[in-house]
Amino acid sequence: MNDQIAIPCVVMRGGTSRGPFFLASDLPADPRARDAVLLSVMGGGHDLGIDGIGGGNAVINKVAIIGPASVPGADVDYLFAQVRVREGLVDTSPNCGNMLAAVGPFAIEAGLVPATADRTQVRIHNVNTGKLIDATVSTPGGKVTYEGNARIDGVPGTAAPIELSFPNAAGARTGRLLPTGRPVDRIAGIEVSCIDAAMPVMLVRAADLGWTGREAPSEFADSDFRARLENLRIEAGRRMGFPNSAAMVIPKPVLISSATEVTLNTRYFMPHDCHSALAVTGAVAIATACVTPGTIAAEMVGPLAPPVPITLAHPSGQLVVRLEAGPVARVQRTARRIFQGHVFARRAHMPHSILAA
Repeated sequence: MNDQIAIPCVVMRGGTSRGPFFLASDLPADPRARDAVLLSVMGGGHDLGIDGIGGGNAVINKVAIIGPASVPGADVDYLFAQVRVREGLVDTSPNCGNMLAAVGPFAIEAGLVPATADRTQVRIHNVNTGKLIDATVSTPGGKVTYEGNARIDGVPGTAAPIELSFPNAAGARTGRLLPTGRPVDRIAGIEVSCIDAAMPVMLVRAADLGWTGREAPSEFADSDFRARLENLRIEAGRRMGFPNSAAMVIPKPVLISSATEVTLNTRYFMPHDCHSALAVTGAVAIATACVTPGTIAAEMVGPLAPPVPITLAHPSGQLVVRLEAGPVARVQRTARRIFQGHVFARRAHMPHSILAA
C-alpha cells in the first residue's frame, strides 16, 4: 500500500478511557520491538502525540493487547500498556480497569470468546498483575450490543452496562494488601497509606497538602505542588517495592477528603496529571482502603465492612464500588467500539529486527 507498516487495530472507549486494541498476534512478541510499534502509532516524543493516534492526556494514551488465555480458567489474556507520549515511554506495570471494560466486547467480536444468549461472561487474565477479572457483557441474540440505558459519570449519554468483578484484588503487584506492612507511613512529615488492591496507590489527606479534595483537575498545575507530590510518590513506591517508580506510573497518588453525601472525595493522579474522572482499579484500591482498619481512608469514613457500597466522588461525578464477601469488588462500566481498520507505524521508528522479519 505504501512505505509504512500497516497493523490491524480497533479503537475503543472503555469506561472513561480510550485507546487502540490489538490482537497480540498482530504485534511483535519481543517487548522492545512491540513498544517501538506502540510509540510509533501513538505518536511518542511529542506532548500531543501529533504524529500518531495518541493525545495530550493520559486517558487517551492507553493500549490494550488481547490474545488467547495463557493460564487455566481464563478466556483471554489482556496486557495493558500506558504510553507516555511526552517522554516516549511504554509502561506495562499497571492494569487499567476502564480499558478493561472494553476487553470483553473486543474478545467476543474478535472470535476469541463465543457469545451466549442475553449476557456473556468473559474471564480475563490481566497479564500485568496476574489477576483474573470477570466481565459480563450484554449479548442479546448472541451479538455484542453497545446501546443501552447505563450511565457512568465522565462519559456523555448512555450505553449497555458491563459489570466488572475483581475477586481477590489485594496484592495485584506486590503480593500484599499493605506492601509496607503498615496501614500508615510517614514520608517527609506527611501521613500516607500505601495500598495494593487492583492498583498500587498512595493515599494522602488532601488537607495535609493544602487542598480540599474537591478541586478541578486544572487547579493542580502548580509546579511546586507537583514536585512535592512526585517526591512523596517515589518514596512511597520505594517502600512498596518499586525502586524505579520514578520511571513507572505506579504507585498512583490519590488525594482524599471527607464527604457528607458520598463516602469520600477523591482526586486521582496518573501519576502527574489529575484524572478528569477516576480509574476503576484505583477506585477498587481506595474502596478497599476504606474497609482496611488503620488506613487514613478508614479513619475518615468510620467502621465499614462488606457487603457495602463505597461511593467515591471525582471531578466528573461519582463511581460506586460494591465490596462483597469473598472478597469481591464489583464496578459497572460501559464501552463502545469506535473505529476499526489499520493503523500505520513508521519504518524509521522500527528496530532492525522488525524490518528483517
